[in-house]
Amino acid sequence: MGAPYLEGTLGQAYDSGKKASLTTMSFQVTAREHDRIIVVDVVGRLTLTDSRTQLRDLVHVFTSNGRKKFLINLKGVDFVDSNGLGELTRCFCSVRQAGGDMKLVHVNARVQALLEMTRINNLFDIHADEYAALEAFR
Repeated sequence: MGAPYLEGTLGQAYDSGKKASLTTMSFQVTAREHDRIIVVDVVGRLTLTDSRTQLRDLVHVFTSNGRKKFLINLKGVDFVDSNGLGELTRCFCSVRQAGGDMKLVHVNARVQALLEMTRINNLFDIHADEYAALEAFR
């Protein structure tokens, strides 16, 4: 079974078996499924002006459809501001409230330093390798 698909906006129907994607000029989130784990690939700047609530909206759609395991791939993220930290935290809280778990993978040194400075790193299980992160859900 492939990942659910959202074409263009979140208001459109959930169609199982395809790929989910939300894009703005400088920010993109796409989702794929691996063994019932939703892997969300994030590209761009995770900031108030660039990302708005796209990541949270995508996670909300999946949790509303019963998905409980999320791996947020930050490999393509080059910058995170305080709003981006808030988005990650809100996603984590909504997943946990739904009885699920959320992990981070491919966090660059700059973002890792910010997570550590704010102590938000204590919320997340952070992995350097996607395979190891996926295995950590088992």
